[in-house]
Amino acid sequence: MKHLHFSGDERADRLISKDPLALLIGMVLDQQITIEQAFRGPAELVERLGLGVPIDAHQLASMDPATLVEAFSRRPSIHRYPASMAARVQALARVIADEYGGDAARLWTGARDGLELRRRVEALPGFGAQKAKIFVALSGKQLGVGPPGWEEASAPYGDPGSFRSVADIVDAESLAEVRRVKREAKAAAKASSAGPGGRKARASRARR
Repeated sequence: MKHLHFSGDERADRLISKDPLALLIGMVLDQQITIEQAFRGPAELVERLGLGVPIDAHQLASMDPATLVEAFSRRPSIHRYPASMAARVQALARVIADEYGGDAARLWTGARDGLELRRRVEALPGFGAQKAKIFVALSGKQLGVGPPGWEEASAPYGDPGSFRSVADIVDAESLAEVRRVKREAKAAAKASSAGPGGRKARASRARR
């Protein structure tokens, strides 16, 4: 796997680059917090829980949930929603332990094509359709493990130079570009949802 540059911390980046389960955990945490914080999370968990590297999916899956929540909640908290994210991470570990023999890399090495990989990832706790596409794009663009058809299965995130997601982050400059593209997309979506009717409704309410 290629050395990833998501967290701004060499130790954390080295972990997600070498440990497939750590990378999946970072992807789960990448929600409503910064990209850097999300991908520092796996290294923080290893340190706080005294886990070995690579992270043992069976150990994480069988851990007392309260212990995991405490590790997530300890200040500075690993996520802004520590309890719910601790549960998602443990659920992810259970799937990897039960369905992939504890080897997260089997998620992609056993996939026949991009669509199968996308379905596998989308079925994981903490993932959805969009995040599954992002992971498939990441597998092809940076991990060097994209199965046949990964570009189509990950569209539009698989588009070359799209800068829509972590799949395109390779340094500080590309991280800034991904943030810019996301801001513009969010602003465009907000403007579109308002629409002419939305503006008229707001104006009508203002006159009352």
